[in-house]
Amino acid sequence: MNYYVDVLKKYTVFSGRARRQEYWMFFLFNVAALIIVSILDAVIGTSPWLYALYALGTFLPNLAVTVRRLHDTGKSGWWFLISFVPLVGFIWLIVLLATAGNDQPNQYGVNPKAVQA
Repeated sequence: MNYYVDVLKKYTVFSGRARRQEYWMFFLFNVAALIIVSILDAVIGTSPWLYALYALGTFLPNLAVTVRRLHDTGKSGWWFLISFVPLVGFIWLIVLLATAGNDQPNQYGVNPKAVQA
């Protein structure tokens, strides 16, 4: 749960690096929350308003952690735009996000594993 809250605290921090664990744990909690909110939305009968409000509220934190994750692999945050390429773009972005980060400091900062260890 700390990974989710930490990402929300840094909701507009696009600089630095994010570990794979930080990104994927946030992704997991965010998907779970989206499912819960959509079910709650359907039960209450306000569909799709709560879902849309939650998705809008977590858009910037999601984008920021994605950019920081790309920085960890040595890529610019602009690589996120590859997801808009039809058919292969989204798959390529997943591969980039799942790739291990650089062990050494890069132009985006020091290795976040070394800082937390």
